[in-house]
Amino acid sequence: MVKRTPPPPVRPSDVESDGHTARPSTHHFFPPPSEPWFPWLVPLFFVINIAVFVLTMYVNDCPANAGPNRCVFYSYLGRFSFEPLSQNPLFGPSTSTLELLGALESKLVVEEGEGWRLVSCIWLHAGAIHLLANMLSLLFIGIRLEQEFGFLKIAILYVLSGFGGSLLSSINLHSAISVGASGALFGLLGAMLSELITNWTIYANKCAALMTLVLIITLNLGIGFLPRVDNSAHIGGFLSGFLLGFVLLIRPQFGYVSRRYIPAGYNMTHVKSKHKCYQYLLWVTAFVILMIGYISGLAKLFRGQLIEN
Repeated sequence: MVKRTPPPPVRPSDVESDGHTARPSTHHFFPPPSEPWFPWLVPLFFVINIAVFVLTMYVNDCPANAGPNRCVFYSYLGRFSFEPLSQNPLFGPSTSTLELLGALESKLVVEEGEGWRLVSCIWLHAGAIHLLANMLSLLFIGIRLEQEFGFLKIAILYVLSGFGGSLLSSINLHSAISVGASGALFGLLGAMLSELITNWTIYANKCAALMTLVLIITLNLGIGFLPRVDNSAHIGGFLSGFLLGFVLLIRPQFGYVSRRYIPAGYNMTHVKSKHKCYQYLLWVTAFVILMIGYISGLAKLFRGQLIEN
């Protein structure tokens, strides 16, 4: 997506003077272009996910549980070999191992009070294929966002989107486990869409950028209807990220200049406000809807347990 490029900044000498008093010219002032953030958090998430998968395969120990002859690639991987494809076609561990290490299971979250699974499951993956697909998406989407918005906002966005995906998944799935970073990744996609909408004034070729992003999101959501894919996590993560994007990724409108870049004597009535009114409206609306969604989702998930108590 291409952003509109402001003209070169106007120097203080460009303020016209009649020899006695300075009067502002009709020029606009622009701050120096901001430097992109150095992306280190997304690569760290990448390493963490790889390390967790390696740990998962170590704990799984297929040869000791299923026998060396049944494990996939036992001669090359030994203890880290995969479960038989009849049990896990994604080249990964057993269901019991994933459950042991923190997979999302609604019954354990509600009846056993293991709410930490709503977050721990986003660091686990069902297999090497699952891991590869998610990590490629993480690097492709996440690094760009971290360069533009910094590590703190992307960390909040990633974790809360993953939580939102887990929450909706645990409400809809009652007899299966769920793992993977897909909810968090769909949150990044959702945030890209809301960022485009709320920062509409700074983009060139707006419609082309919007249509491209909508097409990518639609194709990814369509994958969720394939067998063994938890589309509830995708939708929950996407909605969380979409709302969080309005809150976290808001930018100043095109043409805004901080006062520290404007020389003395310039007519401040011509200076644009930092944000447009619709940006503030979207921020408040998204925040309220997000909080209502999280609270109502948790209430629905734990409603049966609260009634029993």
